[in-house]
Order: sequence, then structure tokens, then C-alpha cells
Amino acid sequence: MPNNISDVIEQYLKRILEESDVGFIEIQRSELASLFHCVPSQINYVISTRFTMDHGYVVESKRGGGGYIRIRQVRLDPEHTLLQLLRDWGDEVTQSASEALIERLEREQWITGREAAMLQIMLRREVLSVELPLRDRLRARLLYTALQVLATYED
Repeated sequence: MPNNISDVIEQYLKRILEESDVGFIEIQRSELASLFHCVPSQINYVISTRFTMDHGYVVESKRGGGGYIRIRQVRLDPEHTLLQLLRDWGDEVTQSASEALIERLEREQWITGREAAMLQIMLRREVLSVELPLRDRLRARLLYTALQVLATYED
């Protein structure tokens, strides 16, 4: 059950994206704001925080008359491996970025629910109880190492 308007908007956008026959949706910020009785900046907030590349989405926008926001879901493929994705991130990964990536990997069935839960807990700031930026560096190394094992492990 959604907790707030941001959750409701997110779930709505994900649902219509799943139902899309063309693999993307185009929305108008003002129309969506009107539908949910909120300000357009609320729509901006949802899109900028919940439809990022970390979460597996590409967002394009065209401003002005007839402007739109296009949201497309992108999936990881063999050419863009897990490890390359992490290399692109660099030496530091925030907790929210790692959570988004782990949720994406589980959604795309690169990892199991059990593996996702273990990684999520292992990478929390409460577990990595060191100061920033060391904590984000440690999180990046742990995540990279765990995914390295998952990417090369064969049953």
C-alpha cells in the first residue's frame, strides 16, 4: 500500500510503462500533476529520484509547448555486465544508489531475492559503521566484490 503521493505517482507510472506496447511512455507534467492533485514539482521529484539510471530508467524531456517527459526502462544485457556497471560508478557508492542497483538486479533476475536481501543488509550504513567518505568507498568495494563472485559463479 503506498505511503504517500510520491509512491502513488511512482506506482502509476510503472504500471502504465509495463502496459506500454512501445517500451516507453510519454507524459505531460502538468496533466499528471492535475490527475494527482499535486504541484508539477512533485512530478519532477518522483521522476528525478525514482526513475534514474540506477533504477533502470532513462528519462528524456522536451520543454515548451507540446513538451513531454519520456520514460524508458532499460535492462542490463550481456554487453553491459554487472561489473562494468560498477566500474562506471567509480570508487564510491552511496547507500541509496546501492539499494537502487540491488533492487534492479533482483527485478531483472540477475540475483535472487535472498541474495538481494543479504546485499542490502550487508551494505547498510549501520553495518558499515565508519565515517564518510570511507563508508561509501567500502560499500563500493564490497558490492563490486560480491557482484564479481555472482557474475562468475556457475552452479
